[in-house]
Amino acid sequence: MQVSNAVQALEILTDNDVIWCQSMAATPYKLLEGLAEVALQRRNLTLLQLHTEHSEVLCDPALQGHLRQRAFFVGASTRAAVQQGLADYVPIFLSEIPKLFRSGEQPLDAVLIQVSPPDAHGNCSLGISVEATRAALQVARKVIAWVNPMMPRTHGDSFVPLARFDRYFELAAPLPLHGLPELDPVSQQIGERVAALIDDGDCLQMGIGAIPNATLACLGNHRDLGIHTEMFSDGILPLVASGVINNSRKRKHRGRIVTTFAMGSQALYDFVDDNTTVAFLDVEYTNDTAVIRQNKQVMSINSALQVDLSGQVCADSLGTKIYSGVGGQMDFVRGASLSEGGRSVIALPATACGGTVSRISSMLAPGSGVVTTRAHVHYIVTEYGVANLKARSLNERASALIAIAAPQFREQLAREAYEQWGLKMAT
Repeated sequence: MQVSNAVQALEILTDNDVIWCQSMAATPYKLLEGLAEVALQRRNLTLLQLHTEHSEVLCDPALQGHLRQRAFFVGASTRAAVQQGLADYVPIFLSEIPKLFRSGEQPLDAVLIQVSPPDAHGNCSLGISVEATRAALQVARKVIAWVNPMMPRTHGDSFVPLARFDRYFELAAPLPLHGLPELDPVSQQIGERVAALIDDGDCLQMGIGAIPNATLACLGNHRDLGIHTEMFSDGILPLVASGVINNSRKRKHRGRIVTTFAMGSQALYDFVDDNTTVAFLDVEYTNDTAVIRQNKQVMSINSALQVDLSGQVCADSLGTKIYSGVGGQMDFVRGASLSEGGRSVIALPATACGGTVSRISSMLAPGSGVVTTRAHVHYIVTEYGVANLKARSLNERASALIAIAAPQFREQLAREAYEQWGLKMAT
């Protein structure tokens, strides 16, 4: 049934409903604005989500007892609420969230989505973010949709019939935009080092941010690169235009870019609009190690907040303070390692806090979450070099990591390696 606004669409929610919200740059933020109003008339609503955009309105303390956010990945809009105990964080591999819904382990009463207008056959598109939303649509009892003429029509697993909506409203409003970050010298140095590890014909997975974009900017002389990723941003556009990225050597979905969401500028959204060479697929599929490994030379490139001298990678928290989430890092680290000729990279600046803190440490900060284990880690890259930790002993790992730490911290790290681990660095 079509209604005139978000509040009317949300009136079908009842006390104790568990709701899934489409996430990333497709966050139905107009529905969330309405939800902040409707929830005050309900009790004990739960909103499941990944990273959401423009959702700060749900962090209002007045919503306690009415609505609680439950985040499988924490973003800027929910970080403070999670850290203050006003919202919950659930550590989980991104690939496993659809399984929770489809198995019934996580019941769902409703799903909130933002879609393109229907085509001639009555099918809307989830646009720039499929992730776990396709699975949610398959099991939720109530579907509430915002039809946005500014949402691109994408191909793959994105289509949903207008007839599936219990209530929907139409409103044109801009999508969240994320322009290319300005390249700083450190990101540029790291990008150059990561790019040097990439071979012609590699199938890439990388995320958003300065380091991935710096890496992509260094690949202009490569050939026949492919993309099978969780997400992508503007950095790939020049490489697609020049033919460097052509997906010609992929075994799975040859000739097509495979992703589950995209986030970037309007130019990126224009690129994916009605583009049959880009497939937006269910994250249970895109992040399945059994699928990832079928492509040769998979190169996964991810980031971290901290790495200890044994190779443990923390990517979701600053000590006990949750910062982001587990996401798909391990899905692709493992998938790449199982791929023929595959490799994985964790890239990070050597320091934080204006150079006063080393991101390479003798031990992770108390409470830190290990996202990638030391048994899975392969390459660690900073602006000071590349450490290959695959099949290396603890002593060899510590030596390699100290060598790519910021120079002012190396002596301290060597001392702590001996005091805490009993490791003696090679001289």
